[in-house]
Amino acid sequence: QVQLVESGGGLVQPGGSLMLSCAVSGSIFNFPYISWYRQAPEKQRELVATITRSGSTNYGDSVKGRFTISRDNAKNTVYLQMNSLKPDDTAVYYCNARRGLDSYWGQGTRVTVSS
Repeated sequence: QVQLVESGGGLVQPGGSLMLSCAVSGSIFNFPYISWYRQAPEKQRELVATITRSGSTNYGDSVKGRFTISRDNAKNTVYLQMNSLKPDDTAVYYCNARRGLDSYWGQGTRVTVSS
């Protein structure tokens, strides 16, 4: 049973920073792609960032230059460093791991950007 556990969400002021963590059960090398998605109230879930097994990354247009996805293979953990946060970044953030047709999700961690 694959488990993904997100942590690090919370309340932050505009312009602030947060780092989210996604702990993956087993080895993250089992998954060619690990991504962060987010879903704001009454909006569709959107892709935030992806990191591949080789370490390549890509980002959604709305977060480019502000967010950074990274991985610690020894800890089987993927991170999302979020800087220059805006109120529009308010959402529940989900970690996703994909392997072939299999896709696994965490329970999400809430990020609120507000003064």
